[in-house]
Amino acid sequence: MAEGLRERKKRQTRQYISDVATGMFMERGFEAVTIAEIAEAAEVSVNTVYNYFPTKEDLFVDREEEIIDRPSRLVRERRAGQSAAQALLEQLRRDIRERQPYVGLSEGYERFRQVMVDSPTLMARLFTIQGKTVSHLGVTLREEAAAAPEDPTPEFVAHQLVGLQNAVQRCIMRALTEGGGVDEVAEDALRKVDVMESLLSDTVLNYAAKNTP
Repeated sequence: MAEGLRERKKRQTRQYISDVATGMFMERGFEAVTIAEIAEAAEVSVNTVYNYFPTKEDLFVDREEEIIDRPSRLVRERRAGQSAAQALLEQLRRDIRERQPYVGLSEGYERFRQVMVDSPTLMARLFTIQGKTVSHLGVTLREEAAAAPEDPTPEFVAHQLVGLQNAVQRCIMRALTEGGGVDEVAEDALRKVDVMESLLSDTVLNYAAKNTP
């Protein structure tokens, strides 16, 4: 269905407010910026900001739903014969090679990360997002593997796969903070992915392999 004029204007307004807020957060830090200041800079009312973003941290993580669903989407769209782990590892390596923001290798991401690290509110939100991602992936794996309701395997596999990705991101951020060049850090991250993959059991590596047609 084509997007209507009203929906397009709402989407554009939401994006504009988010962009204005992000710029202010990057310049001054998350805690130092108020909703009232964001509203004034975006030339909208405070109520309008809250209509689009119920909490201040929603302005910073305005793509939360996409982030939470991404591992599940990759699993749902995996190739025939490919397991869940193989699909996620393949994309992780691609993200590193392409210097994607998902792994913290895009230009300007270091400042984004620093703003988050400096804010207890945002760090708490990050942990919440990670937990939701694991839970969502667990549900997806249960469906894709047709696992019994009492089988805990999908949740355990989800924890390992999301944990692996989080560990790689932390290694990248630490290396960049210590002054490593992007290319050097990316190559080292790829080697770490190989190590982490070698530590996964065959059960995890081959879980939820998609049936061939």
